[in-house]
Amino acid sequence: MPRPGKGARLWLQPERRDKQGRITERSIWVIRDGSAKRSTGCGADARDEAERQLADYIAEKHDPSRHRNNRAELIPVADAIASYSEEVAPTHARPRETAARLNRLLDFFGIMQMADVNGSTCRRYVRERGAESAARRELEDLRSAFRHYYKEGHVDRLIPIVLPPKSTSRERWLERSEAARLLWAAWRLRQKYKGNETRRATAQHVARFILVALYTGTRAGAVCGAAIRPTIGCGYVDLDTGIFYRRPPGERETKKRQPPVALPDRLMAHLRRWERKGLSGTHVVEWHGKPVTKINKAFRAVREAAGFGDDVVPHTLRHTAATWLARADVPFGQAADYVGMSVETYERIYRHHAPSYQDQARHGITSKPAPRQKPDRNSGTTREQRAGQGG
Repeated sequence: MPRPGKGARLWLQPERRDKQGRITERSIWVIRDGSAKRSTGCGADARDEAERQLADYIAEKHDPSRHRNNRAELIPVADAIASYSEEVAPTHARPRETAARLNRLLDFFGIMQMADVNGSTCRRYVRERGAESAARRELEDLRSAFRHYYKEGHVDRLIPIVLPPKSTSRERWLERSEAARLLWAAWRLRQKYKGNETRRATAQHVARFILVALYTGTRAGAVCGAAIRPTIGCGYVDLDTGIFYRRPPGERETKKRQPPVALPDRLMAHLRRWERKGLSGTHVVEWHGKPVTKINKAFRAVREAAGFGDDVVPHTLRHTAATWLARADVPFGQAADYVGMSVETYERIYRHHAPSYQDQARHGITSKPAPRQKPDRNSGTTREQRAGQGG
C-alpha cells in the first residue's frame, strides 16, 4: 500500500558548497508538494514570508479562480481608476470635477497595487492632502472605483477604503435683515479706479443670483445654469406657469435632487422684469450678456462689502431658505420637496427651527397628570347585579 502524500509544506533546502568548501547556494525555503517544488526566494531567516507564500499556494491550489491574474496583489490601482473613469465617471452630473478628483488620487495611489491600499495608506493620503473634507470626497471616489472593478469581476476581492470622519454640516444661515444687507451690498457695489469709486456697477448679477437662490433654496450651480426659457441642456424658468425646472430635460436624477419648484409671486415679478429689460437675455444670471458659470469670486466681493465673514458662502442661501421654511412651520414633506432634499435629511437638520418643535413634549413635561379615577368598589348588591344581567 503506497504511503499517503504529506501535502504542501515548507522545506529548508540546505546550502550548497563546491569542492573547496565555498558556498555556491545559500539555504532557502521551498514549497514541496509531492514531486513539485517551488522556490519562495526566502532565506533561512525569512520564515514568516515563506509561510505567507505557502498559504497563498494552498489557497490557489484549492480555489481555481485564484489561478487567474485577478488577485488584488497583482492589479495596479491605476487600472481600477482608469476603468471607473471610462465607464462610470462620464455619467456623473459633473464629469470634469470627477476627473479632477481621480487625477489627484492617481498622483498618490497610482504606483500601488490594489492590495497595498489599507487604513494606513488612506490616513496618509488625508494628511498629505491637507484638506480633510476634500480628501474624504476623493477617497469616496476611490471606494466607488474599487467597487465597480470588483463588480465587473476584474479583482478577486473588495478592498475596503477607510474614510476620515464627516465634517459637521454648516449651521450658518441669514436672518431676513442680514439677507437684505447682503442683497443691498450686491446692488450698490461699484468698481473702484485709483482708489475712487466709479459709477460702474459690478455685482448686480450677484443680487439676481441671491434673490433666486434665497427664494428657492436651489444650489448655486443650478441657479447659474438656469435659462430664462426652455433650452437644450439647461434647467429653465417657465415664466408662463411660474415653475423653475432645476434639472435639465432628459438628464437623469442624481443624489443631488433637483425637483421642479413653484416660484413665489414676488420672485416671478422680478424674473419677468429682468427679461423685459434685457438683464436676463438667455439665462437668469448673466454678466455682460453671457451666462455666469461660477459665482464664487463675485460673491466674495459682495460678502466683504456687506461686512460678513467667510462663513457666508453661496450655499448659505440654500441653508437659509430651508431654515426660513422650517421657521414658518411649513410641513416637512413640502419644505423638503421645495428645496430639493429628502424628507429625512430636511427633518434631521432643520426640524429644531420649527415653532412647533417638541411642542407636546415641552408642555407635557410641566403639566400635572390627570387624576386617575378609582374603580367603584360598591357595584351593587348581588340581586341588582343579577337584575342587570337579565337574570
